[in-house]
Amino acid sequence: MNLQAMLNYQETDRELYAIERELAGSEERKEYVKWKKFLESAPEKLDSLETKATSLKAEADGLVEQYEKAEEFLKEFGSLDELLESGADVSFYKKKAQSVLDKLKKLKAELSALTANINATNEEYQKLKKQVIAAQKNYRDASEKYASIKATKEEARKTIEAKLSVIAKDIDAEMMEKYKNKRKERIFPVIGKLFDKRCPFCSMEPPIAARNKLTGGGTIECDSCHRIIYQD
Repeated sequence: MNLQAMLNYQETDRELYAIERELAGSEERKEYVKWKKFLESAPEKLDSLETKATSLKAEADGLVEQYEKAEEFLKEFGSLDELLESGADVSFYKKKAQSVLDKLKKLKAELSALTANINATNEEYQKLKKQVIAAQKNYRDASEKYASIKATKEEARKTIEAKLSVIAKDIDAEMMEKYKNKRKERIFPVIGKLFDKRCPFCSMEPPIAARNKLTGGGTIECDSCHRIIYQD
């Protein structure tokens, strides 16, 4: 590896990194990312609300069926006089009727609670749909503004990338790949000189066996911050 070329590459890359950080910290990008994330998560939320509403509706239908059966059962008590005349036990029918009436009250209360839940879920669903429509417009506006501010940096970015391409020709392909991978992980600076037997970035002291690999222009990777270390 041509160490000096690697250091020159990093120094030039510092300019590109500064542009990236400036764009990443811009209000335009923050707005763009905010609406992008909202729209990405909205379909799942809408599906969840639809599933919930369907489940509540099915539960309510079940309760209505039970309620209707209970009401139908009570109609049988319309012929109670005939049953009593035939010697039926009145206390049994009174208890049975009361039991059915209690069940009807309970079912009515449960239906009322379910109806309120269904209405609340539907209201939430309609509200989210309106938010999605508004967010789509906000996203388009934010996207245009972010694209506009990126465009102001495009010429500088291309110039720097052209310089980097030239410098990269003097760097070992394997090392270049390792450097680029770390940049993708948002690690910067990537390479630094051993300082007082320690990593210049996180101050961790590499093992002696690892430091021995630095002789003759070799490099090692810090076990802590994963940056590349060299020494003169």
